[in-house]
Amino acid sequence: MMNLDALVDEYLMAVATARSASPHTREAYARDLRRYLEFLDGEGLRDVTAIQPAHLTAFLARLRTSGLAEPSAARALSAVRGLHRFLLATGRAAEDPAELVRRPRAPRRLPGVLSLAQVESLLAVPDTRRPLGLRNRAMLELLYATGLRVSELTGLPLGAVNLTAGFVRAVGKGDKERVVPVGREALRWLREYLGRGRPPLLKGRESPALFVGRRGRPLTRQAFWALLKRCARASGIGRAVSPHTLRHSFATHLLERGADLRAVQMMLGHADLGTTQIYTHVARTHLKEVHRRFHPRA
Repeated sequence: MMNLDALVDEYLMAVATARSASPHTREAYARDLRRYLEFLDGEGLRDVTAIQPAHLTAFLARLRTSGLAEPSAARALSAVRGLHRFLLATGRAAEDPAELVRRPRAPRRLPGVLSLAQVESLLAVPDTRRPLGLRNRAMLELLYATGLRVSELTGLPLGAVNLTAGFVRAVGKGDKERVVPVGREALRWLREYLGRGRPPLLKGRESPALFVGRRGRPLTRQAFWALLKRCARASGIGRAVSPHTLRHSFATHLLERGADLRAVQMMLGHADLGTTQIYTHVARTHLKEVHRRFHPRA
């Protein structure tokens, strides 16, 4: 019997090769399974055959008491389910103890959304007299213009944006490619960055990446998070802003102005329309406010 650590490593390798999982997903699964192994070790369980459904239920309870959010707990259970299905399929276990464990239902929370004024103040923060400022302005403009995920944004190759036709090709979850329109303002700042920002950052070097750092290397997801945090602080918005905040704002502002839900679904890259429908709740809040302010009997 291989030890559990080796089995987890083998499973993560299978996830990386067979499922085309993104690096972000693999990192999250690895963290979740490390938590699971630590829990099992604390329970004195090192034999796969000794793991029972009750142990998984206790693991979930431990996650909740540790302060882990429900969506993160649900993802952790998904990682553990996948591990046990893998062990069963490869003959390392005779039963799947996770089969009878109910998935926790994450509460549906409305996404945080910026107002148009807040978006404008955020986009105006980068100092576009400098190459890094041009890059930052182009990235923020493109993120708000397209609703890309942060991993999609930082992973864009140089040829992903068609400046003439006005669209970007993004590769999302499951390696699915989609085409998203890009507006005039974002295209303008992309041209400025490509003409005056990117060449000084590269200093004569070559890179396949659209967005690069000081040393000409592709900008990482973590680096963009850090610069967005700095820009949000400098804008005076007074609240935390994440890349997903701009993605939420993109979808909500489209719907508030009458965009078709399915068109927004395609631009966001959602496989299920139900995932996109959460934005209709935000738009509905806006409509109620308009009604309250302007209807004579509201």
